[in-house]
Amino acid sequence: MKPVRLGILGLGTVGCGVIAVLRRNADEIARRAGRRMELVRVCARDLSKPRPVNLDGIEKTEDPFAVVRDDSINVVVELIGGVRPALDLVTAALASGKHLVTANKALIALHGNTIFRQASEKKAMVAFEAAVAGGVPVIKTIREGLSGNKIQWLAGIINGTGNYVLTEMRDRGGSFEDAVANAQMLGFAEADPRFDVDGVDAAHKLTIMASVAFGIPLQYDKVYIEGINGLDCQDIVHAAEFGCRVKHLGIARRSGTGIELRVHPALVPQSRLIANVEGAMNAVVINGDAVGSTLYYGMGAGAEPTASAVIADLVDVVRMMTSDPENRVPHLAFQPDALEDIPIVTMDDVMAAYYLRLMVADKVGVLAKLTQIIADCGISVEAVSQKEPYTEGGAVPLVFMTHKVAERKMNRAISQMEQLDEVLEKVIRIRVETFE
Repeated sequence: MKPVRLGILGLGTVGCGVIAVLRRNADEIARRAGRRMELVRVCARDLSKPRPVNLDGIEKTEDPFAVVRDDSINVVVELIGGVRPALDLVTAALASGKHLVTANKALIALHGNTIFRQASEKKAMVAFEAAVAGGVPVIKTIREGLSGNKIQWLAGIINGTGNYVLTEMRDRGGSFEDAVANAQMLGFAEADPRFDVDGVDAAHKLTIMASVAFGIPLQYDKVYIEGINGLDCQDIVHAAEFGCRVKHLGIARRSGTGIELRVHPALVPQSRLIANVEGAMNAVVINGDAVGSTLYYGMGAGAEPTASAVIADLVDVVRMMTSDPENRVPHLAFQPDALEDIPIVTMDDVMAAYYLRLMVADKVGVLAKLTQIIADCGISVEAVSQKEPYTEGGAVPLVFMTHKVAERKMNRAISQMEQLDEVLEKVIRIRVETFE
């Protein structure tokens, strides 16, 4: 059979990794796919820039639409990232009947519903394994490996930068700012790290995983997002005293009223495997009614780990190119007409246990006032701990651990606490996830 002809948009870290692995493992990939793959054209914004990969024999261009409009190309691999011009390029590629492989989580999370609809109309395939957790095959696992299960919940460390920062804060005892600076120095964080530490990147990935897990449309705009920039190393120390570690998690869970979609820091018991995922690594726990809980762990970024996912998608596309379009694996795991518009639960209705840290004046009766507020709001306290002041004569840290309660009740309690003159700073609130 003729080789499948590929065009790649983007020659950054991932693009170069894809080319390197395609060339190094060409024979093995062909054995798996049933046909050889021929990379015929690549696009980069600046072709004069030196790159760590051999581009001999490949046509090069700085015009991405030249790749998309090339009638000889069967599959376009989009690796430029961002929404624009990626959306225009992807739309044009699908309009011409080309198949698409992408690592672009923002594109899929924000515009995937439209992209998949267009692909179905053109009987084209869109593969996006590399958009979530880099080289960890989470999408394929949910869509195919766990297809016999009703997924109950999933939770993941799906942003390596944030996990590295929290690991640094715990190991070195430094500030959030120092940990971010170290991550930037080592290349784990961008010059502007907000996309990662604010939780936006994780929210894109959670949107995609939840859609595949629960058979719902992609709904990024309904994800609750909270970053890690408000955390202090003292919170990490206090968490350890309760046998927990602080992790930045993306969580999707079925509840009695709908689906929870949330990204936020959480205290996780050290006995849980996911609590022991360190540095820039990614991990996702998926709980199904038949299989129970399973853990998927590995590199969430990097040239060749991400290239591994991209090429796995290419193998799937090549395998399915000759199959009946009506019987291919659906993009979002469920048949398009079987997606359910299940309500997304608001954070007010989420049930969680909480860690609260308050900085209070060292006065008699402060604890009594706080516990009265907590009781009046219908919150049950599991433990309370008064710490030594961080500085002599300074504010006293007071830590509460609560049982599960609806978030609206906790919001009301925190609001009342912060109105007290004796509470000197904003209350730090971290949810507790035990995964029991």
